Amino acid sequence: MIHSLPLSLPLLLLLLVFVLLIILVEVRVLTYAYRKVGVHPRYAFAVMMLSLVGSAVDIPLFAIVATEAGRASSPTIVALNVGGALIPILVSLYLLARTRMYVRMLIGMAVVAAVVHSLAELVPGVGIAVPMIAPPLVAAGVALLLAFRRAPPVAYVAGSMGTLIGADLLNLGQIARLGAPVVSIGGAGTFDGVFLTGILAGLLA
Repeated sequence: MIHSLPLSLPLLLLLLVFVLLIILVEVRVLTYAYRKVGVHPRYAFAVMMLSLVGSAVDIPLFAIVATEAGRASSPTIVALNVGGALIPILVSLYLLARTRMYVRMLIGMAVVAAVVHSLAELVPGVGIAVPMIAPPLVAAGVALLLAFRRAPPVAYVAGSMGTLIGADLLNLGQIARLGAPVVSIGGAGTFDGVFLTGILAGLLA
């Protein structure tokens, strides 16, 4: 036991360095992805950090009350997740205004929304679960067909906004049936779908 601390300390330091390297690599990859889709390098890191930190922040919007057998159930608060909805919406609006590829982005959003809506699952007591692989692949494929060399911004907008629309907005009518006290647009399982879809679609396109 006396010799276990000196022997384990180098291992702990090695693990710490390894974790820091992974974080640095991920930060560089994510920053590169934002730059590739069209976010100015000056703002790419800030957008990435706001997305990650904002995933823990929900902005309450309104309440939905479901009635079953003539009795009203407890209200479900519908909120907007900062990292999983607000930031992607703002970035998408920026890319839309900057590139002016309105028709191609709208078509891409519609295709991704339709696919995500068909795959999204309502999980009682939790929220809406979205598969993480299909949306970015669909967004990247559609963007390449629609824009080719200008595909990355189209892929980001189609992937992130299409996932939000298909998973959350098109399921608003069923949200009260989930039984969750709070349902966050762009939160929980959808955050992974929106955030990863936008990033991966931009990298793949």
